[in-house]
Amino acid sequence: MPYSHYDRLTALDDSFLAMESPGVHMHVGSVGIFDAGPLADAQGGVDFERILSVSESGLARVPRFRQKLAYMPGTRQPIWVDDEHFNLLYHVRHTALPVPGDDRRLKRLTGRIMSQKLDRTKPMWELWFVEGLAGGRLAVISKVHHCLIDGVSGVDLLSAFMGTDPEFRAETSDYRWTPRPAPGSLSLLADDLRRRVSLPGRLLSGATRVLREPAESIEDARRTASGFAESLAKAVTPASETPFNVPIGPHRRFDWTRMDLGVVREVKQKAGATVNDVVLACVAGAVRRYLGPQIESLDEIDFRVLVPVSTRKSEERGKLGNRVSMVVVALPVNEPDARTRLEKVVEETSQIKASGQASGADLIEQVSDWTSHALLSRFSNLAASRRSFNMVVTNVPGPPAPVYLNGGRMLESYPLVPLFENQALGVALFSYDGSLFWGFNSDWDAVPDLHDFVLAIEREFEALRKL
Repeated sequence: MPYSHYDRLTALDDSFLAMESPGVHMHVGSVGIFDAGPLADAQGGVDFERILSVSESGLARVPRFRQKLAYMPGTRQPIWVDDEHFNLLYHVRHTALPVPGDDRRLKRLTGRIMSQKLDRTKPMWELWFVEGLAGGRLAVISKVHHCLIDGVSGVDLLSAFMGTDPEFRAETSDYRWTPRPAPGSLSLLADDLRRRVSLPGRLLSGATRVLREPAESIEDARRTASGFAESLAKAVTPASETPFNVPIGPHRRFDWTRMDLGVVREVKQKAGATVNDVVLACVAGAVRRYLGPQIESLDEIDFRVLVPVSTRKSEERGKLGNRVSMVVVALPVNEPDARTRLEKVVEETSQIKASGQASGADLIEQVSDWTSHALLSRFSNLAASRRSFNMVVTNVPGPPAPVYLNGGRMLESYPLVPLFENQALGVALFSYDGSLFWGFNSDWDAVPDLHDFVLAIEREFEALRKL
């Protein structure tokens, strides 16, 4: 009989489960557009049997995608266990767009797919293979619960299903997956007791490092404490109320745009900024353009965005789960001049890097891991409910060279970030193969004119480029 097995979720992973509600879905996603290549059949559709074979090959390298949630006895602390009823056909799905298969119809389909929650009784992911796009292209809509991956681990996940060699083909094998039984209640209780008993030892190990490197450790502790205080203060201090910050329902719109990454880098080099600074300046200008006709005055607006920062170490690459810290950035939406807006963004992000805000947020996650996951979950819910930020803006670096799915080249990839409570719009970016891809996720009712915001982003970047 196979041995039992389980994995714990971290406090950060668990917090994405705790934040879900009827109108808040905590799945991330993307829309990849491919040259169908060898995945096309003789009739110009998609060879779905071949897709299933490719998916089976990829899953052999990502066992977490065959696991589902279970819970520690006597608590609501979640763990991962193998799903004894795993069925690939439930997770890998096949559909087609009506004629003409244009981007507008693909965006509408993506919004409908993202409006549905993932089933917590099964492994929490779906892949939709969409045929019928103009030009014989293939779309792949991915939908994965945030408790499984963050942006960087999502990029690492690409390598399980795709590669840089256009000639590579996933081969079928005789490998047969056998689910391992979940451990019994007594075994789980004993493991939890051992973990709690080991806590003083882990704390002592940290104290030993302080004694070895007192000056460096004291400075790290000072920055972390300062960052912790700053994170806490921002969590309980509300930002300005805007049309983006209203109760949301379950229904979604999705839109996108694409920029030349080389041109973005030219702008950031001339401005002495980073790519992310240029992104945030574009968002600040677009918010100003979009909200200007709706708000009486923008002079006193306090508009903040939540920006995830990866804390993933090199040895953690390839592992699923979340390794991010969250920082809150104030955007100069009240500034009328585009050049000055970018300068103010650079100044703000530089101060945040020096402040240790990311270290402070990371400390909250670590303490929650050591003690109770409820600590981070309550902190996260407090920050969202108190409107400590107006919007999420996340930027993930992807492969700089083309990648291929069984010989089909990925042409475009538009990411999706989930909406938090009272957050009707979220912005995600993904850099890949010389382009910067923007994905915009919004509540269907609260932001019916989402494309106007997309156009505002494009106009703001054009203004920065001309400067």
